[in-house]
Amino acid sequence: MQTMKNSSHPRPVLSQSQNNTTLWIGHLKTDPTDHFAGQTFTCPAEGQLDNIQLYSAAVQYGGEVVLSLHEFDPETKKWGPAIGSSTVKVHKGDHAKWMRFGLPPVQLRQGVTYGFRLMTHEALVGLGEAASGNKHPFTFGHEWNGDSLNQTGHYYSYFSLAFKVELCA
Repeated sequence: MQTMKNSSHPRPVLSQSQNNTTLWIGHLKTDPTDHFAGQTFTCPAEGQLDNIQLYSAAVQYGGEVVLSLHEFDPETKKWGPAIGSSTVKVHKGDHAKWMRFGLPPVQLRQGVTYGFRLMTHEALVGLGEAASGNKHPFTFGHEWNGDSLNQTGHYYSYFSLAFKVELCA
């Protein structure tokens, strides 16, 4: 994980680019259960959100992927209402690429915990993720995954999606 200072141009203020495993979202054509993913993070700087990027390790089926951004209460593990959302169209073969979700300008506050969730009803996308190999948890937030049968989902501190949060000063 890297933390960087803000500027007037969008730049990553939080980046977790390790990728040693894959978390799938969407569903197989033969399975009606939708699988969702997400990531929480404590914002390391104040600024206006420009975009969030996620690493696409593989795309089995193309379609639209929706990212929604929320304030997140890490103690109660409750998602606030969506404060922004973005949709990206992915295609089969869009693997080993960063998916950029441009978001409407939202002011993020330093030290506040936010989270984003990803879902798709048509695609099957493998998101790059990191499993902590040294048994130390990620300290900036938790990975989340759930499905249409368990929308509360589960939170993991030893896993993290490969993601970047870009802010403008």
